[in-house]
Amino acid sequence: MNYRHTSILYLLLGLYSIMVSWYYNHSILLLIIHYIFWPIYLLYELLTGHLSHDMWKTIPESYFK
Repeated sequence: MNYRHTSILYLLLGLYSIMVSWYYNHSILLLIIHYIFWPIYLLYELLTGHLSHDMWKTIPESYFK
């Protein structure tokens, strides 16, 4: 079985959680913790509303401007 496409998606979502963590916290320690537990962290950010109102795409855009 070939799971390469899921591993790339897993990596990209992990990198996305790093971007969100740095955008809100600016802490290296929290960045590492959020990368380790990124599925839980992204779910928490979604449920609390930090990624609503187009923040889910504003955060990555802020790094590439």
